[in-house]
Amino acid sequence: MNVLGLVVEYNPFHNGHLHHLNNAKSLVNSDYVVAVMSGNFVQRGEPAIIDKFSRTEIALKMGIDIVFELPFVYAIQDASGFANGAVGVLERTGIVSDLVFGSESSDIEGLSQISDILINQPKEFKKILNRYLKQGLSFPNARKYALNDYFTQISEEKEIIEKLEKSNDILGLEYLNALKLYDSKIKPQTIKRIGVNYNEEQYTGEISSATAIRKIIEDENIEKVKDALPDVSFNILKREIALKKGPVFLEDMRDMILSKLRMMNRNELSKIDGVKEGLDRRFLDCSKVSSTVNQLLMCVKTKRFTLTRIRRTLLKIFFDLTESEVQLYNKYGPQYLRVLGFSKKGQTLLGQIKKVSKYPIITTPSRYKRIYHKLSDESLSSNKKFNSIPEIFLKQIEYDFIASNIYSLLYKDRKYSIYEPDKVTKVLIHEDWSYKQLFYALEMRNLLFSKFLNLKYWQS
Repeated sequence: MNVLGLVVEYNPFHNGHLHHLNNAKSLVNSDYVVAVMSGNFVQRGEPAIIDKFSRTEIALKMGIDIVFELPFVYAIQDASGFANGAVGVLERTGIVSDLVFGSESSDIEGLSQISDILINQPKEFKKILNRYLKQGLSFPNARKYALNDYFTQISEEKEIIEKLEKSNDILGLEYLNALKLYDSKIKPQTIKRIGVNYNEEQYTGEISSATAIRKIIEDENIEKVKDALPDVSFNILKREIALKKGPVFLEDMRDMILSKLRMMNRNELSKIDGVKEGLDRRFLDCSKVSSTVNQLLMCVKTKRFTLTRIRRTLLKIFFDLTESEVQLYNKYGPQYLRVLGFSKKGQTLLGQIKKVSKYPIITTPSRYKRIYHKLSDESLSSNKKFNSIPEIFLKQIEYDFIASNIYSLLYKDRKYSIYEPDKVTKVLIHEDWSYKQLFYALEMRNLLFSKFLNLKYWQS
């Protein structure tokens, strides 16, 4: 049985994502497709443009069989931490056979070769790396130049730098590292990314970056992006905006973020993951002279710190995610499999996962305390025990709840700003031609009373 694993954000789901999905399915001749998706906050260090439940709905309608949530504590980390969490979820299903990711180079052998060096750390490579670090370079840059020098010595590889500068190649490399660290049997494969770079701000029509699409939507011109999105994605995105549940942007957190920073001191900031090399002072000083999040980001930014890193660090500050916590989570990996939705076909696969996985599968988050107590129950026999560490399980899932609580406050219509939406929103089940879908389709076409009332459902 071929079970395709994908790591996604779908922020929003566009034609490039559809290309990746269809080609990945063909590449592995998949029987099922499982996706790990960032929740309400994404790896760029921002809130998702629409919430995780709406994006799950799109994913299921586009052909994904099960959507698992990437725990919040991994979703806002750098490429290494993000990959650690995502691969951990796929690995702990116990049933995913292949991981297919997009990359600029589409060179799985070359990326694997680089990964081997990073995992095995040959003496000569470590020597070169330490030399660059002593020069004051950031670790990512030191690693990049060290790899380039090392490969120059052992091969005629000319494109090593390119593979370490392109976003999707970098992320793909971290997927390979994570697979090796988990000693996973999942087979990695890659397909060439089409179109523009993921962070390209220029809208280019049918194949446009998510960054460009979000920018146009932020400018309140959603109709302009229609050609860049599959119909399902466009209609759900438009629906959420009409309901005033989107679009959501980092700037919507202005009051929250600036208030948080203006109440903190350097000692508190120094404990947060990623706050190094004077960033604590820069965040505090800049918070006093900034009136928007964008002003804050531009004030903190330096040549050493990219905007993406600053955004991620800003979210960690806001959510009090400390360095010691992140180290703990990355050491032990995800402690549960949170199901956001599944298709009728995926329900069968989910039943198989429950039989083989050694980690709790959560479909009803409100019952998480029961799972926690079960994890702590020493009287259970070994065959009934999960491998999860109780306290880490509790911290990870409670971060998910907190993230959703904050996200719900960002809706334009405050009636949706409910407390603990994760505990009241049911797992999504996609079923072709269900009564719910039919009702919605008819309602959208203003044919509710003329057609829907004739159904036997209403005659019974």
